[in-house]
Amino acid sequence: MKGLDIVVYGATGFTGRLCAEYIHATGRPIKWAIAGRNADKLQTVHAGLSPEVEIIIADCDDDVALQAMTARAKVVLSTTGPFHRYGSKLVAACVENAAHYVDITGENFWVKEMIEKHHEAAAAKGVRIIPSCGFDSIPSDLGSFFSIRELDAPVKRIESFHSFKGGASGGTLETIFSMGDLDLKDELTDPFLLNPPGSYSEEMHTKSRDTFKITKKPEINGWGGPFVMAGANTRVVRRSAALLSQRQEPYGPNFTYQEFAFNASRGQAIKSALGLGAMALVVMTPLRKLVCPLLKQPGQGPTKAERDNGWFHCKFIVETESGEKLVFAMHGEGDPGYKVTSKLVSECALCLVEDADDLPGGDGYGGVLTSASGLGQALIARLTKVGIHFDGPFST
Repeated sequence: MKGLDIVVYGATGFTGRLCAEYIHATGRPIKWAIAGRNADKLQTVHAGLSPEVEIIIADCDDDVALQAMTARAKVVLSTTGPFHRYGSKLVAACVENAAHYVDITGENFWVKEMIEKHHEAAAAKGVRIIPSCGFDSIPSDLGSFFSIRELDAPVKRIESFHSFKGGASGGTLETIFSMGDLDLKDELTDPFLLNPPGSYSEEMHTKSRDTFKITKKPEINGWGGPFVMAGANTRVVRRSAALLSQRQEPYGPNFTYQEFAFNASRGQAIKSALGLGAMALVVMTPLRKLVCPLLKQPGQGPTKAERDNGWFHCKFIVETESGEKLVFAMHGEGDPGYKVTSKLVSECALCLVEDADDLPGGDGYGGVLTSASGLGQALIARLTKVGIHFDGPFST
């Protein structure tokens, strides 16, 4: 019998602390713990929580400590990135000890590795390993899922358009810049990186290649352009479509998905694209070694006022197999990378604990999943109660 409902791992980091504060503020009658490697920093975080919350010392390389922690936990929520450096042993321990797992990674190359190593074992045990439960990639993934389920008709294509206001923490910047040191060409360009073999056609592959075009979209009264998170989010949505198809709940027989930044004008779209190109130049070249020391360091992030003043808005143009086009939306208040992300991933963890009987796939369903395939409507129901809005359909 597991004695802890949730363990927040990485609770001394910027986002991890926000998650601990969020769960504490919900006042849910659960048994939970905060965990990490630094006892003093954990005590500092714990000072703002209930005395009943446990503290667990577990370094990401300490197999014995990770095994002991996951043996006690129903769900582990991890914010310890970069995940390709610090997350692999924790996922392995969760699968071995039948602990569900959620995180906030956007590192698809690492998720691919976790799929290859653990999907079959997690599926056999009914363990839900669900990466990318923050702003990467729930709005894209759950927004698409919501749109299709509202239509209840086969969908040919979704194009999503994203706008937001928010900042970046030192931990996020560390993750972005660490990827510049890796040889990731194939992992970055494969549009179906996370898909099971045989789950897409050549035509779907062609229509799903990353695009950097700037196009006018009268359906949403704006312009689409390159989006910084599209490379991560699109792969997650496509994996959801494949996993749901395996479960006989397909999006559509030839479903494709693409993602863009929303811009109010062509000029704004061009300016945004140039900024994204400049960032890529810095991250993927030796320039990053000059820039890194000037940025926020891990543990630092936006102020409370900045987090409160942020927002995100996603629009989805959904085209059915019959050719009809409708628009849906998902939006919320707060800095998407931190206030919203901590809310999203914490609600995912709570969903696994409190809504176990309502989870998609039924009791015993598991694997390396996505928010749509592993939490689905149960998570949408929770999020609508905490300020995340799902709207539509609207006619184009």
